[in-house]
Amino acid sequence: MSDDMVNNEPHEEPTDAPKISLGGSDAVNLAAEQWKETAHRNIPGLGDLPIPDDTANLREGPSLHDGLLALLPLVGVWRGTGQALDHTDADAKPTQFGQQIIFAHDGENYLTYSSRVWKLDDEGNQVGLDHRETGFWRITGKDEIEVVVAHSTGVVEIFYGNPIKERAWEITSASTLVTTTGPKNLGAGKRLFGLMPNNNLGWVDERMVDGEYHPRMSAELSRVIG
Repeated sequence: MSDDMVNNEPHEEPTDAPKISLGGSDAVNLAAEQWKETAHRNIPGLGDLPIPDDTANLREGPSLHDGLLALLPLVGVWRGTGQALDHTDADAKPTQFGQQIIFAHDGENYLTYSSRVWKLDDEGNQVGLDHRETGFWRITGKDEIEVVVAHSTGVVEIFYGNPIKERAWEITSASTLVTTTGPKNLGAGKRLFGLMPNNNLGWVDERMVDGEYHPRMSAELSRVIG
C-alpha cells in the first residue's frame, strides 16, 4: 500500500466535504469502464423474496439511491491481503491476513458492508479463520458519512466522516462499545479507504493509544465482482 494511505496525525474533519461531481449515470458508466473484467459477476441471491436482492454490481438490480453517489466506487466485492499489528506494542511484528469486503445495496439509502478476514502464514497459505464485521454505510443530510459496524469479536462502533475526494473516504469512530468478552484494549478508531492508481481498494485502520493514533490493520484488495 502506498504511504499516502496512512496518516498518523489526529483526525480533523474537513470544513467543506467535496461532493462527487459526476451525475448518477456518468458515475456508473465510469465504473463500468474501469472494471470491465468483473462486470459480468454479482453476488448470489435467493430470488424468492418479494423485495429486491442485494446487488454488488451497479449494472444489475435496483438503481443506486441518489443519496449514495459519493460512495458509488465502493460498491462491489473486493479480495486481497493485508497485515495486522499489535497497535499497543511498538516492537510487535506484523501478521499477514486475507480479506474479502462486500459493499452492496438494494436501492435504499444505505450500503450494506461485510468483511471476512482469515489468517495467513509466511507463505501466504490460509491457516485459520479470523474476525468478521457487518454494518451499514450512508450519507447524512449534512453530507457526512455515517457508518455502523458490528464485529464478531464483541465490538459495535459508530463512525462519522467525509469523502476526502471522489475516490477516498475517511471515517472516525464517535462511539466504540465493547462487550464483556470483547477486546479490552481497543481504543477509538480511524479508517481511511481509497482507490489506488491501479484501481485496487486500499484501507487502513488506526487505533488511539495514549492520545495518538497507531496503525492496526491495512490491506490492498482487488475488485472481483461488480
